[in-house]
Parts: sequence; structure tokens; C-alpha cells
Amino acid sequence: MKSQDKINAVRRMQKYIDDHINEKITLRSLANEAGYSPWHSARIFKECTGEPPFEYIRKIRLSYAANRLKNESEKIVDVAFDFVFGSHETFTRAFSKQFGMTTRSYKRIKPDLKLFLPENIRNHYYAKLQKGVNDMSKKSKTNTVFIQIVERPKRKVILKRGTKAKHYFEYCDEVGGEVWDILSGIKEALYEPIGMWIPDNHRKPGTSAYVQGVEVPIDYSEKVPEGFELVELPPCKMMVFQGQPYDDEKFENAITEVWDVIKDFDPKIYGFSWADEDGPRFQLEPLGYRGYIEARPVRPITK
Repeated sequence: MKSQDKINAVRRMQKYIDDHINEKITLRSLANEAGYSPWHSARIFKECTGEPPFEYIRKIRLSYAANRLKNESEKIVDVAFDFVFGSHETFTRAFSKQFGMTTRSYKRIKPDLKLFLPENIRNHYYAKLQKGVNDMSKKSKTNTVFIQIVERPKRKVILKRGTKAKHYFEYCDEVGGEVWDILSGIKEALYEPIGMWIPDNHRKPGTSAYVQGVEVPIDYSEKVPEGFELVELPPCKMMVFQGQPYDDEKFENAITEVWDVIKDFDPKIYGFSWADEDGPRFQLEPLGYRGYIEARPVRPITK
């Protein structure tokens, strides 16, 4: 993905935020404006602005709210609801955290506050590239991860391969962000679209380890979208790891926490061994309300 494409996509998201600042804004709606998946849109937004999307929105709303509160006739509760804070208390806590004083004190004293003014995203992005800053958040303490075994039947998968991608971000840079939407439109899909790491025995030479696809019934015979492939997968067992729900802007931390668990986990305690050659390891789209979900093939240990 070219640098100017990133900047233009983020500018579209910023304009959407400005136009809908008094309405509920979702990561999906921002992604629709950007033209990429929610995950990729959140990533490039933070990369270009220095702020995760929802932190950016919160700071903008609080700055607008501060200007409104300078008016003597404005009630704190009305301003809170106008800027989509769920309650007077939630608004007051957020205001105090950002500005270091309560809304009531601010209305009484009316000091000059350091309001949030987004810097030029082009300058931020290129300065960041020059310094080699790593935007990855520091790891937080690992939360509880739920584990279960599921059966995957013999099936087919419609997928689009890259060339060298080893993970999601490289894949999006190679093939673009429209693949997910195409997969989501396949009516015969067994499940939702997934990101997959293809094992060597299922990979074509010169193709990427990471792909996106959607599983369909074994007898699927409909037309495959241009540039996609239809591949048969054998039945297998998958060990599914599901993290705790998280705030959408903290998706990178949530993924890292589950990855750390998988890396150190010994499936033998459940009577299984890893069987990566049996099928692709896969991840579901990171959605904060359900926690990050990833699955890896396993095989029962025979005595």
C-alpha cells in the first residue's frame, strides 16, 4: 500500500469523524470510508495520526465539548449527550482525565485548556518513518484465554493468495483491502471469512504463507471470483483460543496476548498434539466485543 494511499484513506476517515462527531461512530463505518477492512483501517489510522481511532474521536469530542461549556447557558449533561457520552458521569471522568479538572470547575473558572488539535498527518507519518518509530503498544498482562476443540468437516475454501506475505499487514499491502468484502459476499459460506496461515504441504511454490479465504461446502460448484482459487481441505480438528473482550483500539495488544498463550501452550494436557500439516491455522476478524479468536490444527494422541 503506497504512502499517499494511506494518507488519503486516513483523511477520508478524519472527514467522516468530523461530519459525524455528534453521532455513534463504529470501526466498520470508518473502514467503509477508508475502503479497507476494519483491522487494516485502524492500523493505518494510528500509523498516520499517532492515535488509535477511538482515542482520537474521544479527544476531538472532549475538545469540542470544552468550547461548548464556555457558554454559561450550556448544561453539562446536555453537552455530554450531544457528544455521545453515555452518561454525565462518563463524560465528567473523561473530561477530568484529559484536562486535569472537573467540568464543574472548568465552567466556573474557564481557564485556557490545551485542546486536542490533530497535527498534519502527512508530517506525522513521514517523521515517524524517518525516526523508525514502532507503534506497537506495550504488552499488557495476559488475560484469561478460553480453549475448545472443534471439528472441521471435509470442505473447500475460496481464497486469494499473495506472494510473500507472512501476516495480515503484509497481505493487505500485497493484495489490497477489498478481498474481505468479496469473501463476505459469498452466500454459500459455511462460516465467516478468515485469515489463514497455509502449511507448506498446502502451499503453491511462490505463494504467500498468509491468505484470506472463506470455507464453503465440499460440493460447492458456483463461480469463483476472479483472482481467487477453490481449494479442497481435509477434515481436521482445531484447537480454538479465544481471548477476553477488549476495546477496539487495543486490538494489537489483544492479538499479541493470545499469540503468547498459543506459543507456550502444550496441547498434550488435553490429549492432543499440534498437527499443522492437517490444515491452515486461522484467525477470525478481530472484534473487541467477542475477544480475539485464533485456531490451530491438532490431532488426538494415540496410545
